[in-house]
Amino acid sequence: ILVFTSFVLMVALLMATLMYVIEGPQNGFTSIPTAMYWAITTMTTVGFGDITPKTDLGRLISSLVMLLGWSVLAVPTGIVTAELTARQARMAPLRA
Repeated sequence: ILVFTSFVLMVALLMATLMYVIEGPQNGFTSIPTAMYWAITTMTTVGFGDITPKTDLGRLISSLVMLLGWSVLAVPTGIVTAELTARQARMAPLRA
């Protein structure tokens, strides 16, 4: 879990830095920590809307971050669910 979380934070930092460079202070991305806030709210699909990309490239990156957010939720959920199902199947004969 720690490795997975570290990976997500690195991707969020990379996307935040990219958005800061592309959008710049004139579009609300005044610093990398502010862009990091945007990346986390976008990746978690909260999306408060207080900072939004204005350029086409920024919107493309924003779309990728949203899709990445869903992927980040779906992949671990599937792995955990498969493991729990397999464990339950292994334990069923022992209960009978």
